[in-house]
Amino acid sequence: MFNIDSSEFLLVAIVALVVIGPKDLPKAMRVVGYWVGKARGVTRQFRQGFDNMVREAELEEMEKRWAAENERIMREHAADTPPVTPVDDTHTSPAPSHDASAASAPALPNPAHGIAEPSTDHSDRPVMVEKPVVAPAPSAEHPHRGTEGAAS
Repeated sequence: MFNIDSSEFLLVAIVALVVIGPKDLPKAMRVVGYWVGKARGVTRQFRQGFDNMVREAELEEMEKRWAAENERIMREHAADTPPVTPVDDTHTSPAPSHDASAASAPALPNPAHGIAEPSTDHSDRPVMVEKPVVAPAPSAEHPHRGTEGAAS
């Protein structure tokens, strides 16, 4: 990085030994090591920040390309799929409400008409299945049980 030769490094070490002295040289080396570590930490943090910015820019670019490709595919296959007829909701929709929670609630099926109210996202529609019928157990005693557990 600094392109220091071994002979140059040896010369710097001898000058440091003469100038600082053998008594204070370990303390000076600790201080130098501390500041070199701080400098490396700052450069590492800068490099990571720069890499994150580049990665985010690349992800945004890829998302734009994916969105464009998805739009192209949807346009190509729009001609292949039959048009969807909208559900007539003139007599199934409730009166408009001023409640904020009701406005954000997903569309639920209307049991009176058996038709689900229109919704832009159909993934929140409940799956319509038959309600299971629970029948009472037969009242006759089991032939193998008898009165085994009864107190005598």
